[in-house]
Amino acid sequence: MENNVIIDLKNISVSFDGEQILKNINLYIRDGEFITFLGPSGCGKTTTLRIIAGFLEPDSGDVIFDGKKINGVPPHKREVNTIFQRYALFPHLNVAENIAFGLKLKKMPKDKIEKKVQEMLSLVNLKGFEHRNINSLSGGQQQRVAIARALAVDPKVLLLDEPLGALDLKLRKDMQVELKKIQQSLDITFIYVTHDQEEALSMSDTIVVMDSGKIQQIGSPTDIYNEPKNAFVADFIGESNIVDGIMKEDKIVEFSGHVFDCLDTGFGKNEAVDVVVRPEDVDVVPIEQGMLTGTVTSVTFKGVHYEIIVDIGGFLWMIQSTDIQYVGDKIGLLIEPDAIHIMKKSEYSGTFGDFSSYSDEFDELSDVNAGVDTEDTDDE
Repeated sequence: MENNVIIDLKNISVSFDGEQILKNINLYIRDGEFITFLGPSGCGKTTTLRIIAGFLEPDSGDVIFDGKKINGVPPHKREVNTIFQRYALFPHLNVAENIAFGLKLKKMPKDKIEKKVQEMLSLVNLKGFEHRNINSLSGGQQQRVAIARALAVDPKVLLLDEPLGALDLKLRKDMQVELKKIQQSLDITFIYVTHDQEEALSMSDTIVVMDSGKIQQIGSPTDIYNEPKNAFVADFIGESNIVDGIMKEDKIVEFSGHVFDCLDTGFGKNEAVDVVVRPEDVDVVPIEQGMLTGTVTSVTFKGVHYEIIVDIGGFLWMIQSTDIQYVGDKIGLLIEPDAIHIMKKSEYSGTFGDFSSYSDEFDELSDVNAGVDTEDTDDE
């Protein structure tokens, strides 16, 4: 392990009401890293954040901060600060007073507080907003005040729990860029929680993908996207066609009735595997040139490309192409060796990858609209 580790979680387990929320989590976080916990609602990501913050104690396992065990140390004595989705700003205080709040608690001299508040206002692009009333600010501006207040006390680690969830899409994208800039300029550790894959891919140095209280994969955004460890990760990060395959031998795999060259090695002879092909990595060609052939069942214009669903032997593939196809067309598909990624079979095998599963989501949505409670509460 590297010596610039700031947080080390060792064998962390937590249960609520008899249900295990975290199952033996092991994870280290480096100083100055932007690390994101990514996963669906209820996967344990917020619980992990709360354990680092000190709002929650693990049933078993150790939380190590800067080489010292901090189990039992209360939140205000940890060198971390947390920003929540609800910014929890003080409406009776103006912008400067909100930012100064933690510094006053620390009994910092008045001139130093004023200097620090100005530094923070400059950092979050709110110069000139010192005397504004909190309620007169937009959501994005309130978010910036919350960030400034959290950073004013010089935490070693900033914890961010879905902090952009309440903002509209355009503002959220702007704030993603802003947060990354702030993190790089201060060179402190940001631990970010989100269920938004694009947010995780665009901001993070490292992504920790979680599901059902376990870490499924840890890696850089490109690793997680290009080399998913199992069908859950492949499906959760971007769109994926995930089909059953047989690894004939090293670099040769059979799926969808065709034998393909691939780049993967180290599987058993004739081992059953999951095969991932990203929609953007499939070339549409005339039928006679195709390795696979299928019938187009739906076409959706997405601006940059068309999203085309193709029925190949009863399994629905998604393809992203800049060339339009039409429903009912028969097309050929060409798949290069480097577009094929082989994964070991897992508990998630057979669950994802066929785009007929879209209809399940619509069923769930219609249940919600009809007043049926399918809502999934988050990790607490």
